[in-house]
Amino acid sequence: MVVEPDKRPDVSDEALAAAADWFLLLQEGPEDDELKARLERWLGSHNEHRLAWERTEKAWAAMGQVVPAMQSQWEYAPRSEARPDMRKPAVARHRAPWRRVAVAAAVVAALCLGLVIAPGLMLRLSADYSTSTAETRTITLQDGSTVTMAAATSIALGYGDGRRGIKLLAGEAYFEVVPDKNRPFTVEANGVRVEVLGTAFDVQLADGLTSIALAHGSVQASVEGSSATPPERLVPGDLLTVDPNSAVMTKDTIPVDEIANWRNGELYVVNATLGSVIEQIQRYHPAWISVPDAALAHQRVTGFYNLRQPDQALRALVEPYGGKVRSISSLARIVSRL
Repeated sequence: MVVEPDKRPDVSDEALAAAADWFLLLQEGPEDDELKARLERWLGSHNEHRLAWERTEKAWAAMGQVVPAMQSQWEYAPRSEARPDMRKPAVARHRAPWRRVAVAAAVVAALCLGLVIAPGLMLRLSADYSTSTAETRTITLQDGSTVTMAAATSIALGYGDGRRGIKLLAGEAYFEVVPDKNRPFTVEANGVRVEVLGTAFDVQLADGLTSIALAHGSVQASVEGSSATPPERLVPGDLLTVDPNSAVMTKDTIPVDEIANWRNGELYVVNATLGSVIEQIQRYHPAWISVPDAALAHQRVTGFYNLRQPDQALRALVEPYGGKVRSISSLARIVSRL
């Protein structure tokens, strides 16, 4: 019987965490008969345990790590309706705690793969132009203006009826706009509107925020639907970060020659959250990257990073703050301070 994803039985995070612990123990002692017997008892004590084990092994196998060695344990384990005992197996304190985080993150990644793929597919269907991982592309618009798209970026065009408009659906793009006083050029990005006559500027979506960096000319940024926050005018070298939810605008400065440096394979950030920088590096990295440590993700950083070497950039970003990058095959990277 095939169970549709939205109809599968729920499994608690606590059960999945316990299954991850059992999985690690089994990987470290695959010939331990006593361990296998304990696992069988845990599996048989409640249906949720069996389901959690099934999803853990299937997720790990899906990431190319291991062929399920005890598939029969979750396929044929005795079922019980007794109250589940979520006590985890005794794990020695010297074991590296990042390993369980890595397993749990990998399980979540595989179980949520459909949730990641589906929105991405819908985004591409809504876009006129899209780029893939590590790809940049320059589009010349009908009025001669150009849009250079960073990796993993999607845009939709809105030209016609005396208007010139672009909607940034995801990612980051650098705009060089041909002057036309009769047709202002607008960019919409997650509820933030940028209006110009003729200029060059960068717009980025990351970590739920919209950032605008002005290279030359003049632009005005506003939050759609917010009368409490007046429009903000930028001059060259301004970096404006907007939270569309709160309508809060934060202005910093950036060297003009460092704006949109991703076009040269470099990333320069000013007072950005570590999580938003990882989101930018993700566009150039073939693996899925997770940061389970929220405090680390909110750390503020300023610096240069090499997008041509995304793993090196990731380490250079997190290590000064006590972070470590753990590789879970070629498919995933887990960033934590454990």
